Amino acid sequence: MFPFAKKHYFPSNLAENIPLSTPVDKLEFTVFDTETTGFKVAKDDRIIELGAVKIKNLQVIEETAYQTYINPNRQIPREITELTGITNEQTDEAPTALMAIEDLRDFAAGQSACFVGHYIAFDMQAIQAELKRNNMTWKNPRTIDTLNLIGYIAPSYDMRDLEKYARDFGTRIYKRHSALGDALTTAFLFTELLQICQERGIKTWGDLLNIGTS
Repeated sequence: MFPFAKKHYFPSNLAENIPLSTPVDKLEFTVFDTETTGFKVAKDDRIIELGAVKIKNLQVIEETAYQTYINPNRQIPREITELTGITNEQTDEAPTALMAIEDLRDFAAGQSACFVGHYIAFDMQAIQAELKRNNMTWKNPRTIDTLNLIGYIAPSYDMRDLEKYARDFGTRIYKRHSALGDALTTAFLFTELLQICQERGIKTWGDLLNIGTS
């Protein structure tokens, strides 16, 4: 069904060959978040929601945000439904994880310099696990973790809670434990962090690569 499946390769479709001298405030980013059935995403837990939003010229583009529920092919634990509000009824007829991941790739295609998330390693682990179930892999997509920028700005911070960071940096807080809500919260936090980094000399894509990307 997918022409690249035989190669076991999932292309990121991010912008290539961005000049290192490109000003940070001229870059585009795709911020995303996932909700899952639990924390063991490398084993049995599955993605149940994905949300994404773009940032262009340090502006969060809310009107084109992307959100979908995802069919996990398993029951959602009661405690996860209580936490996220996501029910089995909402996911039973939802797209597959692979379809949603393709949508995320296409959403970012062409212009985005990289993907952004808060503790993005977890979300990427969840995505890689879903791709692995389809005999595919996403080869090293460029990512920035807001935690890396916070570590650069304020190395003494020792917590991971997104809402606490948003409050500390005075940025917007959307619905928590919602993939789109957390993506939007992360996006506004990220734009504030970028502006602080600019004030500290991180002016270009090359500068940002040195402190925040993988």
